Amino acid sequence: MLKSTSRPIAEAYRLALLDLDGVVYRGKNPVEHAADAIRSAEAAGMSIEYTTNNSSRLQCVVADQLRGFDLDVEPHQVITSSVVAARMVARHVPQGAKVLVLGAGHLREEVAGQGLHVVDHAADDPAAVIQGWYPDMSWNEMAEVAYAVERGASYFVTNRDLTIPRELGIAPGCGSMIQAVINATGVEPVASAGKPESAMYDEARLLAAGPGEQPVDKDRCLAIGDRLDTDIEAGNRGGYDSLAVLTGVTNPRELMLAPAHLRPTFIAEDLRGLLEAQPAVDQAADGAWTCGEAVASFDADTLTVSGGRRLDALRAACAAAWRFADNGGDAGRLRLPIIQF
Repeated sequence: MLKSTSRPIAEAYRLALLDLDGVVYRGKNPVEHAADAIRSAEAAGMSIEYTTNNSSRLQCVVADQLRGFDLDVEPHQVITSSVVAARMVARHVPQGAKVLVLGAGHLREEVAGQGLHVVDHAADDPAAVIQGWYPDMSWNEMAEVAYAVERGASYFVTNRDLTIPRELGIAPGCGSMIQAVINATGVEPVASAGKPESAMYDEARLLAAGPGEQPVDKDRCLAIGDRLDTDIEAGNRGGYDSLAVLTGVTNPRELMLAPAHLRPTFIAEDLRGLLEAQPAVDQAADGAWTCGEAVASFDADTLTVSGGRRLDALRAACAAAWRFADNGGDAGRLRLPIIQF
């Protein structure tokens, strides 16, 4: 069930593990209200680590883009799946081992920075393979990955996102390319650095701590994202509270139908939710669910909502649908309310 807070989220949590695509920007374009909300959250004492499954862009490039939105960002605050993947593989293979890298220059630099030897061909007999994503990747490069995996190289990937938001819409992501290699080899990756695995949040939490500092306790960290099947699931897997925003992939219907492992701790329309206390969602004696002035109740197999703000209506509807599903009901057969944002 959804939690509530008596004070704004930015005051209740010390460290935000903030997704980028669909939350702070869409391609080159900023998401409405995001930068203002981040600045206000920082002023309230919240630290920000930007976490992204995108493995193709250098941390400094991402930081420059965010500075273009008038945000105060240092490159080390940007935790990409390339950063996490390189650290992950370095723990798996001997120092100086050969690693075949399919990805942009950022991934190659991170792998080399871990003391590993970057190679491009299966004939180099790499001990491991890391597959990432970048716009100009070719069939020949993917074939080299498949050949190396077939020869026994340990297979790692930066993330398994099937899609990626771009300026013109939703495009195939890294996971779609990974599936092609899996189809060819029959081999699943050993591990993924990106969400929905919790490794990215765990590494970001460690990297956010300065020299001699202890990482922020998990219960004071908040995972924030627009995708239930990556951002929110990663939080749940890693034991982090989470906030789902409606500025990217996730929509109200998807939230209402979310199984337990994809449910967020909080819901907000956008990052302005960081600056607000989160209202309680309660079940009344008649079985209806209330949030503020909003009421969600069942009439046979129809879930209806009335009154209150639309965001409170969504929260109440989610609580009702989730409890229905948890009690054995088939939520997929429910007629759900249409709540538009």
